[in-house]
Amino acid sequence: MAEVKIYTKGGDAGDTSMLSGERVSKADAHIAAVGDLDELSVALGFARLAHPKRADALKDIQQKLYQLSAMISFTGDKPHDRFQLEAGAVEALETLIDEIQGRLPPLKEFIYPGQTEEGCHVHQARVVARRTERGLALLPAEKRAAAIPFINRLSDLLFVIAREADLDAGGREEGYRRARDS
Repeated sequence: MAEVKIYTKGGDAGDTSMLSGERVSKADAHIAAVGDLDELSVALGFARLAHPKRADALKDIQQKLYQLSAMISFTGDKPHDRFQLEAGAVEALETLIDEIQGRLPPLKEFIYPGQTEEGCHVHQARVVARRTERGLALLPAEKRAAAIPFINRLSDLLFVIAREADLDAGGREEGYRRARDS
């Protein structure tokens, strides 16, 4: 197999190729969404390093992000069938959320991120997921419907994993208090 060149100079004028071959502006919502998914995958890599207990699950999610990127990288309003997430992908995240949350103390108030470095890395991935979700909302309706539920649930999963990482690393949760309540 021939080595792929890293640079092509094809995007120097501000456009790029979709996976389906069409040339579009780098400002296109599809390209922005793919970039957000790429950034989210990197953030998940940091989360995997910070909390190895969930590394396998997070790596599986990274693989699904590549699928979503490919699905989005086809022009048109409809998601490409070849890259749809398998049935039950969202439900699998919900199952893991319930499993982890069942082992955590009940959440009674907003908590501050920042109790441990481990938890902060996971919280950072969570907020990148939320921003990614906002970018996906700019896509055509059928593509939104194919991607947003998974990313929405992923941010919920990352919240409970961040709590778990904080507690596993010896941190304690600090709840929000209004300034006059402290």
